[in-house]
Formats: sequence, C-alpha cells, structure tokens
Amino acid sequence: MPRSIQSTQPPLKFIPQRLNPVILQIVRWLLPMVLRFRTRPWLTAGIVRVEAKNVEVLAELYQQFQAGKIRFLLAFRHPEVEDPLCMLYLLSRIVPQVARQEGITLRSLVHSYFLYDRGMTVWAGKWLGWLFSRIGGVPVHRGRRLDRQAIQTARELFANGEIPIAVAPEGGTNGHSGIVSPLEPGVAQMGFWCVEDLQKANRTETVIIVPIAIQYRYVEPPWSKLDWLLTKLEADSGLPVMEIEQGANEEIYYQRLCRLAEYLITEMEEFYRRFYHQDIPKTISTDESATPNQVLIARLHRLLDKALQVAEQYFGVQAQGNYIDRCRRLEEAGWNYIYREDLPDINALPPFKRGLADWIAQEADLRMRHMRIVESFVAVTATYIQEQPTAERFAETALLVFDMLSRIQDTTLPGRPRLGLRQTQITVGEPILVTERWKNCQGDRLAARQGVSDLTKDLQVALEKMIA
Repeated sequence: MPRSIQSTQPPLKFIPQRLNPVILQIVRWLLPMVLRFRTRPWLTAGIVRVEAKNVEVLAELYQQFQAGKIRFLLAFRHPEVEDPLCMLYLLSRIVPQVARQEGITLRSLVHSYFLYDRGMTVWAGKWLGWLFSRIGGVPVHRGRRLDRQAIQTARELFANGEIPIAVAPEGGTNGHSGIVSPLEPGVAQMGFWCVEDLQKANRTETVIIVPIAIQYRYVEPPWSKLDWLLTKLEADSGLPVMEIEQGANEEIYYQRLCRLAEYLITEMEEFYRRFYHQDIPKTISTDESATPNQVLIARLHRLLDKALQVAEQYFGVQAQGNYIDRCRRLEEAGWNYIYREDLPDINALPPFKRGLADWIAQEADLRMRHMRIVESFVAVTATYIQEQPTAERFAETALLVFDMLSRIQDTTLPGRPRLGLRQTQITVGEPILVTERWKNCQGDRLAARQGVSDLTKDLQVALEKMIA
C-alpha cells in the first residue's frame, strides 16, 4: 500500500488477462537483470543464480500438455516476493534447456498463466497490473467473499488455456524459506473443477497438480551485514545497542535477536494495554517445562491475537480460523471501507459526504496496519533458528522485524536492506494425480469436500518434504 491513505478510492477493477508474446519476450530478456539488481524498493533481489532439481519431470509434463494428454497446475511455494520472477526464470530458461538435453521436444511456448493478488497494484503501482495482464496474470481479490470473476477466469484457463496455470497455495508470503504456511483449499478445488469441466466436455485429459518448492540462500553468509542490521533495529527501537566482537558465533546473534524480540514484545504489549484497552496480563501461563524462548513465542502469539482483535472489533469481523484466515477477512473488510463499490462516482459526492468517506478510508487504513504487522509474524516459531542456526534464518527473522518497525514508522512499503547476493533453489515435486481422486468422490457432496481437504493436506506434505 502507499505510505498512508488519505481519501476514499474507487473500487479495484478486474484487469483481464491479455497474454502478449512480444511483451513476455521482452520481460524474459530483462529477467536476469531484474533478478540481479534491485529494480523496486520492496525487492530484496540480488539473485545471481537460479538452480533447479527434477526439471525433467516438468519438461515431460509440458510435452504431454502440448500433446493434449494432460492439464496441469503449478502449485509453488511463496516465501518471498521474488518467487514469481524465479518461476518465470524456471519456465523460460531452465525447462527448455533441460528439455533439449533430455531430447524432449517442446513445440510451443513454455510459460504459465498465474494468479496474483489484486491489491498488488495498490502498493506497487498501476503499471504492474498492465504488465501482469500482458504476461498472463489474472488478479484475484483475497478474502472470505468469493471473487467470482477471477475464479471463473482461472477455471476457464485451467481447463482450456493454451498453457498451464500457476498458483501459490499459501496465498501470500511468509518470509521463511524453511516453513510452509497452512495452504488454502483453492488449488485443490480448482483441480476438482478442472476434472469436472473436462468430463462435461467428454474430454480425456488427466488433471495433475505439480508441487514446486522455492528456497533462497546467500552466496556468502552475511554475518557482518546482520550485525549492521541488528544494530539499526536496536537503535530504531530505543534499545541500547549490543556490541559484539567480529567473528562472534551464532549463539551471540541468537541471544541478541531474542533480546530485541523480548524488548519489542514488551513495548507492544504495553501499547495495546494502555491505548487500546486490551487485557494483557503481565505474565503468561505456560507449561512449567517451557523454555524462555517458548514463553517468548507464547507472548508473541498472544500479542498477535490482541492486535487482530483491535482491528476485528472496529470492522465488526468475527475472529475465526488461524492468523492467516483472520488477516484475509480483515483485508477484505478494510478494502470495502477504502475502495467503495457502493459509491459509483466519488467525485460527484457533496463535500460533506466526501469528507465522511475520506474519514472512513483514513481510519480503515490505520486499523489495517494492525493486521499488516501480524502478517509479518504468522510463521514465526520457537525453534526455527535453533533447528538450523544459519545466516539465512537469522536474516529472514531480522528482516521481518525490520518490516514491522518500518510499518509502525508509517512506511507500509519498506525498502528492505540488501544483506548480500543470493541464489535460488527450485525443486519440482512428484505430480499429484487429481482425476482419480475426483472420480472417487462423485455423487457425494461430503465426500467431495473431504477429497478437496485430503488433496490440500497431501500438497502441504509434499511441499514440506521438499524444503526439509
């Protein structure tokens, strides 16, 4: 989103998909430079190498797709905003190269349609909607309310499009290469719909979902840059800077990060306690065997719940589901207050009504910031760094803290610091057959619902195994 919203806005329009091969080719030419250099402030970028495993599986699937034997959907992990760029690199460069090496003949374009959050054009600019439209993007409005136009478009493309379709089943980034957020059921449902549409048309193609894992690593561990970042975070938060010696081990960095986290949680607890009248006891009840770090995470989760309650109480939204579900509903509620579908012509409003509408938009934007802070920490766990105390995991966590402080300082679109050059590892998983699952659920609505749930769970397990 922009720095802050000061006035009501017209509704976000659906941008039709208009794949343009010329525009796509230009983007492909520019892709290595876009990956290597920061072209937008919200891109961490600095990706100098993209490697991939099991690509021959994907090359063979494209060959079968082009032969009219299968329809498939690419379900890719979404830890960072660069993931779509890496997927484009995989399809435009690595898959054709592997196909040539394996003697696999691909007759036409190796690309995919893809779904993206309609709100991306709000914080990144209208140019992004124009560009995504020309390279096969379909905007979808996230939230509890079904975006029928987007879903119908995606369903049509899955069953009848000239190329496959790609979707991030997590629904949004979580900032962690090593943690898969709970998957939304939309990908599995799209698979079942595709089988249904093919059956109605008396077509025999097999429907497949292909899990794709994406992880990032630094070319060189950026310990000195991490020291600089932690120093900045400490200073910006008002915490005395903790000096460490050059070459300090991982345990020192861990202690420093925990110290910063405990300080910020304490400050935010007092903030919500004093100014939003939230009942947050000074202590928290946990198991007697809980470690200090587990207690800290329990406090964090309690704080996230209170932050969401502040927004939910304002918008009149029920607290249902996990943190991600609650964030999605709040985003939808906030956008309904800002992007007013009930006001066909904002400029025709009398000054009084326009002033009230602007007032509501400003307050909704402010309330949504509570949700944005929560979004940054939905995947944080007590053991993520301890399990693997790598520079990558330290950097991921420190950057999430940076995002939070930036949003509180009225920068809702923070320009992340670059800690070093990175490389991407993409893993193509074993295809998951959908057609037989659909056949086993026919004639029973409850069984069909359970089939979608089981497919979602299997996809989650597949993605988790690939990043383990």
